[in-house]
Amino acid sequence: MTYSSHQQEMRDAVRHVGRRRFLTVTGAAAALAFSVGLPAAGTASAAELDAMRISDDPFTLGIASGDPLPGSVLLWTRLAPRPYEPGSGLPRARVQVRWELARDERFSRIVRRGTATAHPEFDHSVHVEVKGLEADRVFYYRFRTGAWTSPVGRTRTAPARGARNSTLSLAAVSCQAYHDGYFTAYKHLAREDVDVVFHLGDYLYEYAVDATGGARHHTGHTLPAHFDKETVTLEDYRLRYGLYKSDPDLRAAHAAHPFVVTWDDHETENNYAGDTPENDVPPEEFLLRRAAAYRAYWENQPLRTPQRPTGPDMKLYRRLHFGALAQFDILDTRQYRSDQAYGDGWQKPGPESEDPSRTLTGAAQERWLLSGWHASRATWNVVPQQVTFAQRRDVPTDAFKLSMDAWDGYPASRDRVLRGAEAAGIHNLMVLTGDVHVGYGFDLKKDFDDPSSRTVGTEIVATSITSGKDGSDRPGSWNNQMRANPHMKFFNGRRGYAVITLGRERARADYRTVSAVTTPGAPVATAGSFVTEVGNQGLTPA
Repeated sequence: MTYSSHQQEMRDAVRHVGRRRFLTVTGAAAALAFSVGLPAAGTASAAELDAMRISDDPFTLGIASGDPLPGSVLLWTRLAPRPYEPGSGLPRARVQVRWELARDERFSRIVRRGTATAHPEFDHSVHVEVKGLEADRVFYYRFRTGAWTSPVGRTRTAPARGARNSTLSLAAVSCQAYHDGYFTAYKHLAREDVDVVFHLGDYLYEYAVDATGGARHHTGHTLPAHFDKETVTLEDYRLRYGLYKSDPDLRAAHAAHPFVVTWDDHETENNYAGDTPENDVPPEEFLLRRAAAYRAYWENQPLRTPQRPTGPDMKLYRRLHFGALAQFDILDTRQYRSDQAYGDGWQKPGPESEDPSRTLTGAAQERWLLSGWHASRATWNVVPQQVTFAQRRDVPTDAFKLSMDAWDGYPASRDRVLRGAEAAGIHNLMVLTGDVHVGYGFDLKKDFDDPSSRTVGTEIVATSITSGKDGSDRPGSWNNQMRANPHMKFFNGRRGYAVITLGRERARADYRTVSAVTTPGAPVATAGSFVTEVGNQGLTPA
């Protein structure tokens, strides 16, 4: 990693707080405040700006909703008249933002309205938790400030906890490198009839984006030079979210559906593990970088107050219920994991990777997951998470290797999860995954080394939105992986997303792909469709 001159502020912050104190949550928070000029306590110290003085549209990054509950929705926006500039074109002052929630998109039947404050300390982001709503209802929302009105968003509340809902449709998305192409898949997703979207990580990438947007090859404009470097500081991450969220197709998808988000690695740094960075930098510097990345993530996502980070820590794992039909246990497999075995990458498994003490989730999150399963009464127990859960050998010989960054690099952790599901009586387990830039469909086996062992669940791996550029229907590894893994039922390397429909008797997964992302406007098609039955797990072609 090459650190630019502004990295000096991070080193100054660490020295200011002291290395030993930094390696605590409160110390890291103090260092973050020092390095970016934030107040150490409170968020209302700035003066208030007269919103009528905002001369350019402040809603350039659109609007979003997320984490639907039976009686509540979370609404989000961020004021950014000039999103490609530091500070986004606003002074360091508070701005009052009005919001409205209605039953119809013309707002003739408004059910809630209020005012929220966009604080400069949170980069003028707004998170509104609207409570006291009817369950399982569609609502429309918008924001206003000064003379400006945001686009209209559509969201919905979840069904009541014990409701006998018969169907739930969701989409799974991941991995959207701006520099690898256009977000055309999001344009199509905005038109899909789904109840909720699960984003499984790599919402942005920390890598440099050149003046022409990489594979997008912009011709009508050029991007500022500050995008052409790796994100490290809080300002870097904030600007990168401004770049990504300025994309009209991403904005359209957020406006059309509520999102449930979790991160992977690139929102901070490639393949980091807990407090261990990919590259050889002092841990205090990396934790400060992680604190900046986590703060920018919360500022730019439709997340509730319990997810707001403290220093380099952020509790992102959480549980959502959609009636009696589905329980979702959203995992964070990045913040608490052991370091990758054997130096990461694809390696021959051995004593280091198979050490029973190794964990992908951390002990506290693992206990939370298993105890939640014991209390579950849902027909479907779905686990949205980041990295490939099923065993995935690279070649059909004894010389096979496994990915040390996926659950294959933490087999004891995977075994504990599968045993926990069995002990809790979980009969319809589905894992949702991103990360690998291809679409996979797996049967989850009680013993992956024995193809005849019982199938205990399924895994749907959503391909990337753009990462990996255009891709192909059959990547070069297709033959080897399909032969090496008899529980692998589907493998496609195009870009797109997955649509999953959960029902009382079966679930259906449709893998939706676009033919290209390096040129805009590609059509969407269904590359494969599979079903798995309640009480009889295993993917079969639809």
